[in-house]
Amino acid sequence: MPESKQPGGPRQQFGDIAPALAGYSEDVLFGQVWENQDLSARDRSLVTVAGLVTSGSTEQLAFHLGRARENGVSDKELIETVTHLAFYAGWPKAMSALTVARTVLAVS
Repeated sequence: MPESKQPGGPRQQFGDIAPALAGYSEDVLFGQVWENQDLSARDRSLVTVAGLVTSGSTEQLAFHLGRARENGVSDKELIETVTHLAFYAGWPKAMSALTVARTVLAVS
């Protein structure tokens, strides 16, 4: 995947301190894994958003909410995903995710 699709590009963001991890991120994760045709990009986005919400990884969530939109997931579907996960991942994680979603999706 082109570096422009990354939040600044892993090599640009972390290549100076973690060149191997930056390379794996671009070449393996966003290259081989995300480009694998066994799951659609839309499905991968939903799975990724769900994983980030359930783990409380809100720093990564902002980028992946935007990417999910690019991959055809609607704002309504993203909010419903977070709402659904509140019952499985926990209320605080869902509320934290909604704080990020409000900014990224410009939902009021």
